[in-house]
Amino acid sequence: MLDQISIEEELKKSYLEYSLSVIVGRAIPDVRDGLKPVHRRILFAMHELSNSYNRPYKKSARIVGDVIGKYHPHGDSAVYDALVRMAQDFSMRDPLVDGQGNFGSIDGDAAAAMRYTEVRMSRLTSEFLGDIDKETVDFRPNYDNSLHEPSVLPTKVPNLLLNGSAGIAVGMATNIPPHNLSELCDALLLIIDSPDCSVDEVIRRVPGPDFPTGAAIYGGQGLLDAYRTGRGSIKIRGKAEVEQQKKGHELVVIREIPFALNKSSLVEKIAQLIGEKKIDGVSDLRDESDRKGIRIVLELKRGVIPDIVINSLYKFTPLETSFGINMLVVAGNRPALCNLKQVLEYFLDHRKEVILRRSRHDLRKSEERAHILEGLRIALDNIDEVVRIIRASKTPLEARQNLMDRFELSERQSQAILDMRLQRLTNLEREKLLEEYAELLKLIEYLRSILENEEVLRGVIRDEVREIKDKYSTPRRTEILPSLEGIDIEDLIPDENVVITLSRRGYIKRTPLDTYQQQRRGGKGIAGVHTSAEDFIQSFCTTTNHQYLLLFTNLGKMHQLKVHQVPEGSRTAKGMHIANLLPMDKEEFIATALTIREFTPDRYFLFVTRKGMVKRTEIDLYKNVRTGGIRAVNLNDGDELLDVKEVPANAEILLATELGMGIRFSVGDVRPMGRSAAGVKGIALDGKDRVASGVVFGDPERNQVLTVSANGFGKRTDVDLYRLQSRSGKGVINMKVTHKTGHVIGATSVCDTDDILLLTSANKIIRTSVGSVRNVGRAAQGVTLVAMDDGTQVIGFDVADGSNGENASENAS
Repeated sequence: MLDQISIEEELKKSYLEYSLSVIVGRAIPDVRDGLKPVHRRILFAMHELSNSYNRPYKKSARIVGDVIGKYHPHGDSAVYDALVRMAQDFSMRDPLVDGQGNFGSIDGDAAAAMRYTEVRMSRLTSEFLGDIDKETVDFRPNYDNSLHEPSVLPTKVPNLLLNGSAGIAVGMATNIPPHNLSELCDALLLIIDSPDCSVDEVIRRVPGPDFPTGAAIYGGQGLLDAYRTGRGSIKIRGKAEVEQQKKGHELVVIREIPFALNKSSLVEKIAQLIGEKKIDGVSDLRDESDRKGIRIVLELKRGVIPDIVINSLYKFTPLETSFGINMLVVAGNRPALCNLKQVLEYFLDHRKEVILRRSRHDLRKSEERAHILEGLRIALDNIDEVVRIIRASKTPLEARQNLMDRFELSERQSQAILDMRLQRLTNLEREKLLEEYAELLKLIEYLRSILENEEVLRGVIRDEVREIKDKYSTPRRTEILPSLEGIDIEDLIPDENVVITLSRRGYIKRTPLDTYQQQRRGGKGIAGVHTSAEDFIQSFCTTTNHQYLLLFTNLGKMHQLKVHQVPEGSRTAKGMHIANLLPMDKEEFIATALTIREFTPDRYFLFVTRKGMVKRTEIDLYKNVRTGGIRAVNLNDGDELLDVKEVPANAEILLATELGMGIRFSVGDVRPMGRSAAGVKGIALDGKDRVASGVVFGDPERNQVLTVSANGFGKRTDVDLYRLQSRSGKGVINMKVTHKTGHVIGATSVCDTDDILLLTSANKIIRTSVGSVRNVGRAAQGVTLVAMDDGTQVIGFDVADGSNGENASENAS
C-alpha cells in the first residue's frame, strides 16, 4: 500500500527547500568572502588553470567551459555574464578580473562573445586564493561528486563591502554598495585593537560608500540607519559643473553619474525633457565621452542661469537617484541582516579561522620536516658508522631497520637517510642543513605562539590588513555631502529688481531694472524690445527675482513661475516664447502678469474683465498650480480677462475705461467668491467702451490716479475727486479723451516719489519721475509724457520705486 502524502505539507517543504537553495546557493553573498557561488567558482577555476595576474591571458570561453563543466551546472551565458561584470571597472570598485577585449560599456553595450575576449585574475584576486592549498577552508563535493570545490575562499580582502553585491532571492533581497579599501582597512584595524568599539566609531572610519563611477552621496540619517541597522537609503547625485566659453556662452558639463546608471539612457532622457520644455534654455546636447571619462555637454542659450538647468537635471532625470542599502548576507549557512560592524567582525572571524588553520597546517609540515632534519643531523654526525651499516645490510629494508635500531630513529628518518644524496655529505651542505633546522625551530615556536596566544593572532591579522591597505588602496572617488538640504537654487540668485516684459505674441524676458535710466518728462526714451511689425508689448511689470510670477491668460487661466525662471535678456532682446515655458492654447495669450512673494490666507485677488465684470477671491486658493495651469475665473461669452490686482480688505477700486470714464467703489461691494466664479458687474459701459484698467487704492500715501493715453499724454489726479459710488454704475469722467490724446490705455495709483516706465509701439522705453507730471482735475487731458513719432503709440506702462533713482538725463538713447 502506498504512503499517503499531504500535498500542502509537501509543497510547503519543497518551497522552503527551494527558497533556501536560492538564498544560500545563488542570490545572496557569503559574508566571509563577499562572493556568490558562481563568482567563487569562476575564481577557483581560474586558480586551478594558473590563470593568475602574472601569467598570459586565457580565452574567456576556456574559463567558462571549465566552470560549467566542473562546478556550475548552469548555462554558459549566466557564467559569462558574471565573469564580464567582474572585469568592468564601472561595475566593480576594484575589479577581480583583468579583461582583454570588449567587456561592454557604461552605455549598456553588451560584451563581445566569450570566444573573442580574454581574461586572467587581477592582482588583487591573488589575495583571495592565497593559502587555499593549506587546508584553510572546507572543500565540498561538486555537483557530480567527481571533484571538490571550496565552500568559501580564504580571502585577505573584505570583498563584501569593497565591491558590494546585489541579488534578489525568494522573499528577500540584498543591495550592498561598494566602499573604499583604505577606509575598510582602517575600520578593521579599529575593531582589532578595540573589539568593544561602537558602530558609530566604525562609521567614523567608513563615512560612506565609494562608487566606481564617482558622483556624490548625501549622508544624513538614511546612511546612519543603513550602517547601524543594515537597512537605509541614500541619495546619489552625478556631478555637473559650469564651463565658460568664448563670447559669453556657458556649458553645463556632466562628468560623473550615479552608480549603475546607463549613460546612454540618461542622455536620451535629457533630450526628451529638452524637447518637452521641462528643461529649458539648452541650445545643444552632446555626449563627448571617451575612454578618458564621461563628458555630457549641455550648451546653454545666452542669459540662461546654469544653476537652474542643473537643478532641473537633478529634479527630472536620474542624475539624482536613490540607492536603497540592504545588507542581507549568508552567515552560518543562513540569511542574516547585519550592520556595518557585524559585517567586518564576520570577516575578521573568518580571517582568524583561516590563519589558525594555516598555522596548524604549517606547524604540522614544519614539525615533520624538523623530524627528518633531526635524523639527517644524526646521520651526518655518525656518517662512517651509517655507511658501514648500510654496506653490511643485504636489502634496503634491512638497512632501514638496522639504522632505526642503532640510532633510535623513526621509520621516516631512517628512510630519509637512505634517500640522502652523497653531495649532502659536503661541508657546505651540512651547514645548510643545520641552518634550515635552526630556522624551522624558530618557525615552529612562532606558529605555536599564534595557536596559543590570542594577542599574537591579532598581530598577524593586523599586519595582513596593513599590507593589503599599503598594496591595493586607492583614493576615494565618491564625495560625501552632509545632507540634501544644502543650498537652495534661489540662494544662488540675487533678489534684485527686474523688469518682466511680455509681448502679445508671447515673447517674455527678464531685464535688470538698472538698465533703464531715469529721464525728464517729454524725452524720446531709449530703445526697448525689438519685436516684429505684427507684435507689441502686452504686459510690463517690475518685480524681484525671488517672487512668484503669476501669468493670467485672456481665457481666464493662470500659470505660475518663479521670476528667476524667466530667461534674462538684454534691453533690446526679443526674449523667449512663452510656449517654451508654459503650455498655451492656440488662441490664448497672457493678458496680465502679477507678482507676489507668498500665498497667504486673508488676502485677495481682484479680477477685472474688458466688459466691466469684477471678482474677489482669496489668494490662498491659487497656490497649488498644475503643470497645465488652473482655471482662475469663468468668463461670459465675448468677454476676456483684462487685469488682476491684489486688494486689501479695506481697499477701494477705480475702474478706468478707454473712453475716459471711471468709477470708484469699495472692495467690500464685491463679496469673496470661489476660484471658478464669474464675478459681478463693476461698471456699466456705454457703446463700444471697454475697461482699460483696474486701480486699487489701499495705501494712504498712494492717493493719486495716474492716467496714460495712447498718444503719450498723462495726468495725475487726487483720488478724492472721484466720488465714492456703488459698483455697477456708469461712473464719472476720468480723462478728457480727444483725437490728440488718443484713448486711455490704463491707469494706476502713484505717489510723488515714484517713477513711471512707458513703452511705445516703436519699442522705445522712457523712465521718468511721476513728480514731473502735473496734478490736474478729472476732466483734463494731461501733459505730454513721451514725444511720439508719427504712427506710434504708448502700449504699456508700469510704476517703479524712484526714491533711489539717478539724476534725470535729457539725451539718453
